[in-house]
Amino acid sequence: MDGQSISLMAEIGAAARAAAADLACASAERKHAALIGAAEAVWAARQQILDDNTLDLEFGTQKGLSAAMMDRLRLDEGRIRAIVDGLRAVAEQADPVGRVLAEWDRPNGLNIQRVSTPLGVVGVIYESRPNVTADAGALCLKAGNAVILRGGSESFHSSSAIHACMVAGLRGAGLPETAIQLVPTRDRVMVSAMLQAVEHIDVIVPRGGKGLVGLVQREARVPVFAHLEGICHVYADKDADLEKARAVVLNAKTRRTGICGAAECLLIDWQFYTRHGAVLIEDLLAAGVEVRTEGELLKVPGTVQAAPEDFGREFLDMIIAAKLVDGVDDAIAHIRRYGSSHTESILTENDAAAERFFQRLDSAILMRNASTQFADGGEFGMGAEIGIATGKMHARGPVGAEQLCSFKYLVRGDGTCRP
Repeated sequence: MDGQSISLMAEIGAAARAAAADLACASAERKHAALIGAAEAVWAARQQILDDNTLDLEFGTQKGLSAAMMDRLRLDEGRIRAIVDGLRAVAEQADPVGRVLAEWDRPNGLNIQRVSTPLGVVGVIYESRPNVTADAGALCLKAGNAVILRGGSESFHSSSAIHACMVAGLRGAGLPETAIQLVPTRDRVMVSAMLQAVEHIDVIVPRGGKGLVGLVQREARVPVFAHLEGICHVYADKDADLEKARAVVLNAKTRRTGICGAAECLLIDWQFYTRHGAVLIEDLLAAGVEVRTEGELLKVPGTVQAAPEDFGREFLDMIIAAKLVDGVDDAIAHIRRYGSSHTESILTENDAAAERFFQRLDSAILMRNASTQFADGGEFGMGAEIGIATGKMHARGPVGAEQLCSFKYLVRGDGTCRP
C-alpha cells in the first residue's frame, strides 16, 4: 500500500471511530429521524440517482460486465422506491441497542445482565449493487455502528449519490456525518487498506462474488462475516406436490437470476421423476433456461451435457445444473459436497423427509416448499440486510440490525466482595 492510501484510511478510520462513540449512546429517536430523513432525500434525488446510474451502466458496459452483474447494477424508479421502503422499514424497527438479552441473580448477591451493544465500526466491501449503500448504512446506523463503505468501481456514481442522501439524513438528525462514510476513490488499494485496518475497523462484511470474498478471507486481519457465493439447491422429493414443485422451481431459478438466492442446482428424486416425468426440466427449458445435466436427464430434448464443475457453480444466469438422486439422503450428500452453506429448499409433503433435510444440513437457510429467492432480509421481516452470512460464528443467514450487535455484561452489587 502507498502512503496516500494509508493516510486516507487513517483519516476515515479515526473519524468513524469517533462517530461510533457518539452513535453508541444516540437515542432511538435520533436514529429514526436520520433514517426517515435519508429516505426522503433519496426519493427527492431520484432523478439525480438515475442520471448517475446511467454513467455507471456505461462504465459497466465498457468494462464488459456480465448480464447478471449489469442487472445488479441497474436502478430504475421501482428499485429506488424499494430503497426508500427499505430505509423506512429499518427506521420503524425496534432499536436493537441496549436490549436485555438475559438477566439473573447470583447467590453472592450480584445481579448480572447481558445487554446488546454496537459492534463499533463496520467495514462493508461490495460489488455492483448501489442499493447496498443504503441498506448497509441504514442497518449499521440502527445498530449504533459507524460504517465505512467501499462500493465497486462500477457503481461509483450511483453509490455516491445515495451516500449523499444518507449524510443528509444524519445531518438533519444532528448525528455525526462521518457515521456513514463512502471511500471516495475507485482505487482498489483501499480494499487492502480496509482489510488491514485493525485499529479502525471491528468487522468486515464482504458482499460480492467468489473472487471478492476469497480476497477478503485471504488478506483480512480484521474479523470477517463470511458471505460465500450462493450455490443454492432445490430438491424435489418423491413426495413433492407436482404443482407446488413446478411453481417453486421456476421462481427459484428465473425470478431474478443475478441474486445470491437464485437456485443453481435442481435435484430430482428418481421416484418423482418416474411418476411425473421431466416436467420440471421442461418448464425450465420453456422459460429459456439452459439445463446442464447428465445420465437419464440428457434424454430430455434441449438439455446439454454438464461439466463436472457445473455442480457447485454459481451461474447467476439463466443456467441451472440438474441431477437425479436416490432419495433425501442422496440429495443431502450432494448438497454437502457441492453447496456453499447458503440456502437449500426441499419440496415435499412428507414431514419426516423435511425434518431429516432440516436436521442433517447445516446451511444458513433451509426451506420447505418455498423458493430460495426468499433468502433475503427484507423477506424475513428485517427491513433490509447487509448480506447472507454463511459462516458459523456470530451472525448466520440474513445480517440485519440485530446481527450487527454484540453484547456486554452489566454486573451490579452492593459493596459485594469475593471471599
